[in-house]
Formats: sequence, structure tokens, C-alpha cells
Amino acid sequence: LVCGASQGIGRAAAIELAQLGADMTLLARGSESLQRALDELPRVDAAQKHGFIAADMNAHAALRAQVEAVANASAVSILVNNSGGPPGGSAHAAALDDFRIAFNQHLIAAQIILQAILPGMQASGYGRIINMTSIMSHVSLPERAAYSSSKTALLGMTRALALELVMLEQPHLEA
Repeated sequence: LVCGASQGIGRAAAIELAQLGADMTLLARGSESLQRALDELPRVDAAQKHGFIAADMNAHAALRAQVEAVANASAVSILVNNSGGPPGGSAHAAALDDFRIAFNQHLIAAQIILQAILPGMQASGYGRIINMTSIMSHVSLPERAAYSSSKTALLGMTRALALELVMLEQPHLEA
């Protein structure tokens, strides 16, 4: 499952994984751009299957239902959690909603997807979770307060998840 797979880093990750033989589920907002990306995915053999989920990372109930449907049909063994945006804006003038939208899109959506796919990973005894953050998790830039704050939060969640899964509970799963 690759999020943000209709363009950029997400699309490149999906292509690479498909070339390695993975069955792919692409996730992004737009059905048309997802269909174009899906049509361009390589197939290394006739049994390889690809599909997509058109969902908004800020529409949490729909996102959960759609990801759970995919995960219930077949365990997701690799998650590339990738999401861009939101638009820039100064820290001191940002509305609370600017931060809520950024955190909903990056942190809360990541948690929703994690909770939908982790049971399948645990049942199969295998999983890889790749949460894409940003250099702005470490070095912020002007006009990017909501984005850098939400990506920093995602990095913190990823570190905690890695400790929980890799070191404490499930050494065969990696985050």
C-alpha cells in the first residue's frame, strides 16, 4: 500500500515495488490520476495484481473503511505512508485549522492506516512500515510551521512504533 501514489515520491515508490514483484494498492485523492498511475505500473508476471483506493487523508471515516477493506481482502505487507502538503503559512498568523488539517493529514491518517493494516502484518509475521517525514522534521523553514510540526509529530510516532514493534513486541516487524 503506497499513499500519495499518483505522483512524486509515492508514484516512484509504487513503481519500484511493482518492479520487485509486489502486488500494489495505490492510494491518493483523485481516481483519474490514480488510474493513470495504475496503468503505468509494471507487472513482472501474470499473477501480479494492482489496484487503487481514491481517498482523502482528511476524510478519516472513509479512509479507515477503504483501507480496512483492502487489508481484510489480503494482508498488506509493506506500507509506504507518504503525504504532501498542506500549503505554507507563517507560524504566528496560522489559524488553528491550519494545524488541525496538517495533523489530520499526516499524523491521524497515518494512525488510521496503521491500525487497519497492522493486524494482518502481525498475523502473517511480516511487515514493513515506511512513514515519509521531511527534513523539516529536523530543520524548520519560515512559512512551513503547520507542515513541519505535523511531520515532526509523525517522526516521533514512528520512533515510538519502531521501539514497540521491533524491540519490544515483534522483532520480525520493522518500522
